Amino acid sequence: MQVHYLQKANWKYNRLHLLKSNFVITLVLPKRRTIFLPLMNKSRLEAFSDGMFAIIMTIMILDLKAPHGGTISDLLSVLPAFLCYTQSFLFVGVYWSNHHHLVHTAKKVNGKIMVANLGLLFWLSLIPFITGWVASCDFAPQAVAAYAVLLLIPGFFWNILRSAIEKNNPWSTQMQNAMKRMANKGYISIAIYSSAIPLAFVNPYISEVLFLLVSIMWFMPDKHVEKAMEDE
Repeated sequence: MQVHYLQKANWKYNRLHLLKSNFVITLVLPKRRTIFLPLMNKSRLEAFSDGMFAIIMTIMILDLKAPHGGTISDLLSVLPAFLCYTQSFLFVGVYWSNHHHLVHTAKKVNGKIMVANLGLLFWLSLIPFITGWVASCDFAPQAVAAYAVLLLIPGFFWNILRSAIEKNNPWSTQMQNAMKRMANKGYISIAIYSSAIPLAFVNPYISEVLFLLVSIMWFMPDKHVEKAMEDE
């Protein structure tokens, strides 16, 4: 048996000559090759995420009911619900703005990035539910503790998403330094949310202040990330 190689139209073939008596049998078999597919574009990921953020923020305002009376005292009766809505709106809005910056650093996406992003959006989609519960029970300790847990879990998925984007999209040294600052803020946020869980049973309003502190930390997207993106 002899093996010869044939190059034709970028395909490599194995030509097998089988000699038997006075007959020659020729088999041409396609050889396995690597096919490079185009990179998955991030535009659909961004569009889907933006739509989810918009839906989450809209559902929260729909749960905010108007008072039945026409006096200021009637309006004050819905103040706890309004404060809880404002806090949750700020929380989701901050996530949206920083998510925009994070995804903007990616030139391509893969399955790990999509799954991590879905996990983040899933837990954020539960914010309207927990917001309505906390507002309906006037910041009861157990409800506030559950709220803290629900704020904590997206923080883990945020770090997973950031890590997946970094591995699939090698950053410049300047971008890496900027992302290290973002990662450090993420770890601090997780520590604050974790401490807010037991503190909710001491005084729920201490936990509420901690939630607000984290939102203030992330309110303005990191300028170092913006500067790194401009220089790339």
